[in-house]
Amino acid sequence: MAEDSSQAPSSVYDFTVKDIKGNDVSLATYRGKVLLIVNVASMCGLTNSNYKELNVLYEKYKGQGFEILAFPCNQFAGQEPGSNEEIVEVACTRFKAEFPIFDKVEVNGKNAAPVYKFLKTQKGGIFGDGIKWNFTKFLVNKDGKVVERYAPTTSPMKIEKDILNLLGAS
Repeated sequence: MAEDSSQAPSSVYDFTVKDIKGNDVSLATYRGKVLLIVNVASMCGLTNSNYKELNVLYEKYKGQGFEILAFPCNQFAGQEPGSNEEIVEVACTRFKAEFPIFDKVEVNGKNAAPVYKFLKTQKGGIFGDGIKWNFTKFLVNKDGKVVERYAPTTSPMKIEKDILNLLGAS
């Protein structure tokens, strides 16, 4: 689908983002999959548990149409200060993440990545639309619609039941 700025995006598939190497990736490539979109950081108190549990979920369900899309963000206490190379080192070497890591983005403010602006309009937080911290999670169904938003402190394993429900939905 051609990107037409006059038409409001209707799903996450309407967005093109940059991967960690700077290449354009159309999120339409994930059409038909259940997505968990997460803003990640390398130096957050939540980093260890989140990466560990995200890996468990990814390993269990990647063969069933589940994908985790991780967007590094340095807007919260400067906890993702590194270059893309350093982020890959932490995510893929230290935490053994196999899911896609994208280019570092802003999730709040006027320079927020368009896909994050969309996610926030679909599911506002308890305290307004702004993302409050690292590891805020958005669950997206197979149609590219945001169905749930989870707080940074919500453990990825607590989302497993919701993921299973969406994977089971035809």
